[in-house]
Amino acid sequence: MTRTDDPTPPPVAELERVTRTYRMGTNEVRALDELSFAFGRGEYWAVMGSSGSGKSTLLNLLGCLDRPSSGHYRIEGVDVSTLDDDQLSEIRSQKLGFVFQSYNLIAQLNVLENILVPLFYQDDPPPGAEQRARGLAERVGLGNRLDHRPMELSGGQQQRVAIARALVNHPTLILADEATGNLDSQTAQEILALLDELHAEGRTILIVTHEPDVGARAQHVLRLKDGRIETVVRDQNPAPTRRALEVR
Repeated sequence: MTRTDDPTPPPVAELERVTRTYRMGTNEVRALDELSFAFGRGEYWAVMGSSGSGKSTLLNLLGCLDRPSSGHYRIEGVDVSTLDDDQLSEIRSQKLGFVFQSYNLIAQLNVLENILVPLFYQDDPPPGAEQRARGLAERVGLGNRLDHRPMELSGGQQQRVAIARALVNHPTLILADEATGNLDSQTAQEILALLDELHAEGRTILIVTHEPDVGARAQHVLRLKDGRIETVVRDQNPAPTRRALEVR
């Protein structure tokens, strides 16, 4: 429970002895093993580790796409571990932004409509939503592609749409899953530069990656092994100067 008399704001995301187990035949596999950690506001984390280390499981839990088998997960002090599906959907639409390796755009929708998708799930979409989406398209360099559908875009352009979509709901936490995995090296650097800009504006970003050069761009690194924390490297890159910018 979050203390109401404590002036210190809670972490953006906090795990308390979180375990996630799966059944594989007669065996029980612990993908996460009593993991406790907190991600602070405005931080940029890379989560790294070998295949099977628990990276994807952690991302799914942080994104409210899965639930802990035991333990607690809090977003801004609110324990979401026991929320029902409708409540979790509301959390995802209001507090989380997702950037996936495979982009996950809707083929039948154009760029503008894809950016607006997270707001479709809100009972009361904010006023000026379309104007904000247009501004975000401009921000990621796609202001002249609003009527194009995903198949008419390059991979890098599709990932830019995904980033704009992740920002449209003013998320508390941006979660990126191997966001540059399907891109050529130059386009990958452009996407990482855009994430750097978002971090400099005070966004909280967590990127799951197996690529050392991608992990090296983050402010902090959390490395997992067998569902547990192996190492934590803080401030490998100094926090950039925060700029009081509004993404229009």
